Amino acid sequence: MLTLASKLKRDDGLKGSRASATASDSSRRVSVRDRLLVKEVAELEANLPCTCKVHFPDPNKLHCFQLTVTPDEGYYQGGKFQFETEVPDAYNMVPPKVKCLTRIWHPNITETGEICLSLLREHSIDGTGWAPTRTLKDVVWGLNSLFTDLLNFDDPLNIEAAEHHLRDKEDFRNKVEDYIKRYAR
Repeated sequence: MLTLASKLKRDDGLKGSRASATASDSSRRVSVRDRLLVKEVAELEANLPCTCKVHFPDPNKLHCFQLTVTPDEGYYQGGKFQFETEVPDAYNMVPPKVKCLTRIWHPNITETGEICLSLLREHSIDGTGWAPTRTLKDVVWGLNSLFTDLLNFDDPLNIEAAEHHLRDKEDFRNKVEDYIKRYAR
């Protein structure tokens, strides 16, 4: 991250001294997305929930990062869930793309990693979808909340998991614990 932030500062310094050719200036331009991400990542790291950890495999690519959520309460307590986030070029007009890499038995996350979280939708019926005023911090806090207060059995993506919970809460809990033991350690 520091490398991209350093690059932004260096590029800003070059703008003031227009000594280099226009062609080389254009090759140094940093996208609006990347400028936003430098600011948002700093804010995110300062405001992470204690159950979350962010990892940037390449510090020069703030648009690709991994999130680990380790719930400390509820059905998923004791599990370690990995999410992959990719921020598209059109960010902040469109939401980041997020996928759960950990196999999970959850009403709002499929076993293949698709996620049902309204703020990740470009258009949502309930008006709580993505808006340009949202940030990565909102995404991380939303993903974290899928394991507690945003856990929603009434509007599931994984219908089988939601129906399982409705039929037999204890057996649902047992299956969640089995998945945690097998996939989320």
